[in-house]
Amino acid sequence: MKIEILGTGCPKCNLLEATAKAAANKIGVAYEIEHVRDINDIMRRGVMMTPALAVNGKVVLAGRVPKESEVSAILT
Repeated sequence: MKIEILGTGCPKCNLLEATAKAAANKIGVAYEIEHVRDINDIMRRGVMMTPALAVNGKVVLAGRVPKESEVSAILT
């Protein structure tokens, strides 16, 4: 599973990355994580508010940092 954090590296973006890692580890899914910081790439995906979470290339959440339990539900 490929998990992407879309955001410039602000504290909320970094928190989303940590939350996504924790959720993936907790449910035991094999994953690769990437933090996409290029604003042009982020906008190309239709994201207007960061942070955003993409799973296997599909943006599934944008504009907020969800709880770990919500990320776990998204990843399963």
